[in-house]
Formats: sequence, C-alpha cells, structure tokens
Amino acid sequence: MNIENPFIFGRAAEGTYFTDREEDAKRLTANLTHSIHTILISPRRWGKTSLVKKVIREADRPDIKFVFIDIFQCKTEFDFYKTFANEVVKQTSSKIDEWVETAKTFLSNISPKFSFGTDPMNDFSISFEWSPKDDTEKEILQLPQKIALKKGVRIVVCLDEFQQIADFADSLTFQKKLRSVWQHQQEVTYCMFGSKKHLMENIFNEKSKPFYKFGDMIFLKKIPTEEWVPFICNKFRETGKTITEQQAARICELTENLSSYVQHLAWLVWYKADGVVKNKDIDAAIDDLLEQNKIFFQREVEQLTEFQLNFLKALANGVSSGFSRKEVISRYRLESSANIQAVKKSLLKKDLIDIDDQTITFDDSIFKLWIQRQTFYE
Repeated sequence: MNIENPFIFGRAAEGTYFTDREEDAKRLTANLTHSIHTILISPRRWGKTSLVKKVIREADRPDIKFVFIDIFQCKTEFDFYKTFANEVVKQTSSKIDEWVETAKTFLSNISPKFSFGTDPMNDFSISFEWSPKDDTEKEILQLPQKIALKKGVRIVVCLDEFQQIADFADSLTFQKKLRSVWQHQQEVTYCMFGSKKHLMENIFNEKSKPFYKFGDMIFLKKIPTEEWVPFICNKFRETGKTITEQQAARICELTENLSSYVQHLAWLVWYKADGVVKNKDIDAAIDDLLEQNKIFFQREVEQLTEFQLNFLKALANGVSSGFSRKEVISRYRLESSANIQAVKKSLLKKDLIDIDDQTITFDDSIFKLWIQRQTFYE
C-alpha cells in the first residue's frame, strides 16, 4: 500500500495538516463573525494563510459569505480593482448565470466583459475598460456591500499579501480611497494579512497612515515546541513510522519553530526514514533542505553590501544585541555605530531580520543556518 507523506509544505496547511493555533483561530473567528476588521501581523512562514483558511472552512454559517483574495500578483491599482471585482463576484455566487447577473447589476457603469475557460466554474474572469471617473473605483470597492444587502448576508473579505499595495504608485492616495469606502460598509468585514511584517506594520501601525486603527491587530506567535512534538510524533505513528520526542524536538530546534519549515523538514525526515527515524535521517534531511534553498540564499547574499553581510554573520554567530560594542564592531568589520543603524534599517526593509524590542533575529531560520555553514563565515 502506498502511504502518503503526512506533512505538507509549499502551500497552506489545511485539514489534518494544520496544528495548534486554537486560541488564535477562536479569536479570529469571533472577530470576523462579529464584524470586527482584523489585521494579522507576523514574519513570513508563520502560518497566517493557513490560519485564515482554517477559520473560513470551519465558520460554516449560512448568513456569512467569505471571500479570499490573494493580491500578490497585483502590481498596480488597476490590477487590484480587477482582482477584487473578479473574486468578490465569483465567491459570493454559486452559478455562472448568477455571476454574470451580479456583475451586470452592480458593475453596470463600467461595462463588464466576461470570459470563460474550459472549466467555467473555476476559470472565469471579468474585464472592463478603465476610464477613471470619480465613481468607477468606488463602484468596485462598494461591490461587497451591495451584494451583501442584495442577498441578505454579511460578507467577510480576506486579503492575502495586502502589503503589496505599499508598492503601488501613489500608495497613500490609494489607501485613503480604500478606507474612505470600507469604513462605512456595515455588512462587510475585512481581514488583511501579508508576508512582509515591516510593511504591514507601516500600513496599520503608523498614526500618519490612513489604515491606522482600522481594526484589531493580532500579532501571531510561533507555535511552541510542546505543541509541535506530539503533532509530529502522531503523524509518524499514524503512517507506521516511529520518531522519538527528542528527535521531533530537534526538528523544531533546527527550524526555530517556523511552521512551514517544521512541516518541510518533517516531510523530508519521514521520506528518508525506513520505519524508525535515525539521527542521521535528520542530518541528511537538513542538508537537503539547505541544498534546496541554496540558490535563493546565494541570490540574497549577492545583493547585500559587505556591511550587511557582516551584520548577518554576527547575528548568525549569536550576537542579538549590543552590536555597537567595540569588540563586535571590530570582529565583524561593521565600521561604526551609525553604520550599524543604517544596516539594521536596510535589512529590516529586505525582510531578512526581525526586531522585537531590542532583540534582533533572522526572519528565516534556514537562511541563518546556511550563513553559519558558509566558508565566508570567518
């Protein structure tokens, strides 16, 4: 019998692949089903998308329709409006004729055109001529509210990779447009999250920005080792293999509990293990994980300045604060305290580090491990 690997990586963990986050799920469910706009904040690979999809899947209520929109590919304001209109129409209707009728009714002023692929129920898109009149953008942004009132339901719009809007031309004006419309919608709740923590904090946590205090901000924490260990051990046991609690804890230690990496490393260990996991299986799996990411890490390093790389070397070697000490500056050739501040700011912007109070950590634990193992280290 061909037994499937019980772990998952590279896409959102759903169903039996999902672990813990029970309290986060309860809070997010309560917020979204009680009309509280919510912003999820955390570094990459902490499981935000998986959490939102879990809540959508389990909040089975006929009076609420969920719309999940990934705007990662949106490079312009126009891209956003097109994606927004497509997904809101598609995910609030169940039949093709209902899609067309909804679009014609609520987007009549922008003359929508429809295209269908080989699988009409999934391969469907709306296009429209872009003539930026005063009411064109507002008409699209008001679409969820109009549909909610028409159907007698509430709509929850979940926007993944929301930080993308920070890169739009004249992003501040665009943010003002969104808030000016969304804040008056009584039947629609918004949940925004993204993979670049510093940009999300910049959008929602700065007093000068339009989305300041727009909703409840949830700062996700890592799933602790004591939650991961039984999950990993159970998955091995359910598929006829054995891993000790100490070995499962080592998987967490090597990945520093980053959800996607825990799943990925566990997947590799399961694949390599012949019944009973040996320590060498974990060693070989982490080597594989580093090799798989090597080209991305090399590309990242090539784009760094000498001072930025030296800073990361110090961080990988255990320096998490006190970078301005003379011995640290001297050993890692960081030049000066003023230079260190500039380096920290640039690395934070690149999403390579995270700063919590005064403690600095790598955003990517496997990148940290790769830095540690490089010959350029000393």
